[in-house]
Amino acid sequence: MDKEKKGTNMARRSFLTRTAAAAGAGAIMAGGLSNAVSQTATTKTARTGKLDELNVAIVGVGSQGDVLVNSCLKTNADIPGLRFKAVCDIWEFNRKKAVKRINAYNEKKGYGTVTEYTDCQEMLDDKSLDLDVLIVATPDWLHAEHAIAGMKAGLDVYCEKEMSNSLELARQMVLTERETGKLLQIGHQRRSNPRYRHAIENLVLDSKVLGRVMQGYGQWNRAVSEDIGWAPKDALTAEELAKYGYDTMSRFRNWRWYKRYGGGPIVDLGSHQIDIFSWIFGADPKSVVASGGIDYYKQHEWYDNVMCLFEYEHPKTKEMARAFYQVQTTTRYGGFHEAFMGEYGTLVISEVPRDGNWLEKEINSPDWNKWVKKGYLKEVSTKMGKTKTTNVVLDARVSPAAPKWPLPIELGMLPHQPHLHNFFDAVRGKAKLNCPGIVGYETAVAVLAVNDAVKSQKKIEFKHEDFEVHA
Repeated sequence: MDKEKKGTNMARRSFLTRTAAAAGAGAIMAGGLSNAVSQTATTKTARTGKLDELNVAIVGVGSQGDVLVNSCLKTNADIPGLRFKAVCDIWEFNRKKAVKRINAYNEKKGYGTVTEYTDCQEMLDDKSLDLDVLIVATPDWLHAEHAIAGMKAGLDVYCEKEMSNSLELARQMVLTERETGKLLQIGHQRRSNPRYRHAIENLVLDSKVLGRVMQGYGQWNRAVSEDIGWAPKDALTAEELAKYGYDTMSRFRNWRWYKRYGGGPIVDLGSHQIDIFSWIFGADPKSVVASGGIDYYKQHEWYDNVMCLFEYEHPKTKEMARAFYQVQTTTRYGGFHEAFMGEYGTLVISEVPRDGNWLEKEINSPDWNKWVKKGYLKEVSTKMGKTKTTNVVLDARVSPAAPKWPLPIELGMLPHQPHLHNFFDAVRGKAKLNCPGIVGYETAVAVLAVNDAVKSQKKIEFKHEDFEVHA
């Protein structure tokens, strides 16, 4: 076999490392494409007025709230002019830790000390704070209460996913967003990740490197772990727990596993990736079937292992696509990643480079050189044994322009930074939201249905109107 033919056959296993580094990140991140059809087109550019410095409050500073605070304040996040004025959390342990972190930052910036609250409405009613933005990182069952209160108080809101564990409450969030004219960003952070936006928008949707994409796959697998604990000296009292809707400290700390407070692993983890299916296929799902159970953690209420299969029908072409998703909490095999399989190749992508970020090129794929010339991909040489070949591995770390995100994109443990950037750019009138309320709602419809499908053991059929929000 001559080198040219050998190189062609080797293309069957061509890897694109860090597939979606960043192509025109500044322009792309301002785009705000829709989850499915074009509902995001209604997203508005935000306000005018005080923009140089934004007064920020956060409600909920547990593990996820801590991540968001660090993502905002980390120096390389480069989100200028954020002044954290208030922190709200019912648990003093969380609150004090966040206050210490923020005050250290405020001192360096010459800002004042942050004010502590245990009641969100009391914080919103304190006009002396002169707040502009509310970040909501409380448990899912409280998202609607806090986000709606924030918007009604005149603030733009960044709300963690899942939007809500109740579709009716999620619907009220979208209606409040429309009624108040305030911005509501839902924390599906892959929507702003430059690696994902380059891979999905430039490579898959625009360039059609994969051809027609007919199958999707996603997983988020975690090893066996114990429930989250706490130091007895830090525990909330029985009276405090009851006041805030919890009957035990264990349920307060492990709320994701209980039906009143969250949706279990398929909602907590799966919604990030199921959201991407609709982005790729250009449609909301047509149906879902699922299987799962409380197979290992008998003390919990939600299913610890779930497998589901979605069907998608493109609204214009009527072409069908299917996507399988699983979340396992008794093995971390394969970590977490998504794969999209087309007639010309397969894209494997993850927030963590070790778990994905490459393309596998089929033998019958068209020539990819035009995408190299366009600047979306880069040719490199590879060596296997003593044989050196070129035009086999295409490195996607290069792109036409990425002024905000230096190449290669290495977000490390702060994958929320681009999504927060997009939100605060929108607040300043420089961008449109990448995940406004309606997109979060569409994803919630699809994801919450998985638990229903597991319970009923029946195929759930969706109607187009299921994904719409009307007053």
